[in-house]
Amino acid sequence: MKKSKLETYEEILGALIQKPLTIDNIAYKTNIDCATVKSRLDLLIRNGLVGERISNKKTRFAITERGTTVYKTLNFQKYLERVANTIRLMDDALQTIPAISQLNEREKRT
Repeated sequence: MKKSKLETYEEILGALIQKPLTIDNIAYKTNIDCATVKSRLDLLIRNGLVGERISNKKTRFAITERGTTVYKTLNFQKYLERVANTIRLMDDALQTIPAISQLNEREKRT
């Protein structure tokens, strides 16, 4: 299944959360081709979520404080969605249990 742009941005930010990486390292960690990584990084840089660092003739990219905040917000949103789904499943189960109990009671009487 193809990843959405938002998912690729999130994956890139997630890869950079630990330490600054080169484009090749980001591509490897995220399983996204280098050209796509570069274009996504350009937007992340323009919006102040990622910064460039040049050392030892290599360009590494690092997540900024703003980028970290955005990444944590996206992760928290996913967490809330999982909690909401779990609550829905539990609610469905709680509604199903009495119906099953009533069926069992009817079967015992017949």
